[in-house]
Amino acid sequence: MDLVTHSKIDPPGLAPGPGYSHVVVAGAPGRLVAVSGQIALDAEGELVGPGDLAAQTRQVLANLHAALAAVGADWHHIIKIGYYLTDVTQVAVMRAARDQIVPAGFAPASTLVEVSRLVRGDLLVEIDALAVLPG
Repeated sequence: MDLVTHSKIDPPGLAPGPGYSHVVVAGAPGRLVAVSGQIALDAEGELVGPGDLAAQTRQVLANLHAALAAVGADWHHIIKIGYYLTDVTQVAVMRAARDQIVPAGFAPASTLVEVSRLVRGDLLVEIDALAVLPG
């Protein structure tokens, strides 16, 4: 697999992040890939894991992986990831489910935001990403 070189930087004066890097610099040349926010719907458009954040997170990550694979990318190509949770007090549940799926050392730049509601009231998590592929 052709990986884009990128460096992860945690600048002095900033506390290390659990599972993310403060700064990621992608090497050139490369192609930027933006993946829209993925939600916990299966291929038939049915909700996976009603009321279950861990199950929804696993489905969202499966959808994200499928979107990346469609352009020849995988987790190692992600330079920025955004997590949107309807209840940020449940972040440990989301992280535990994520850690079952993504490779060890996965630590792109990251944002976590609590939202009052997602596009549907039964959704608990949405995840989007930016990736860089070799040019």
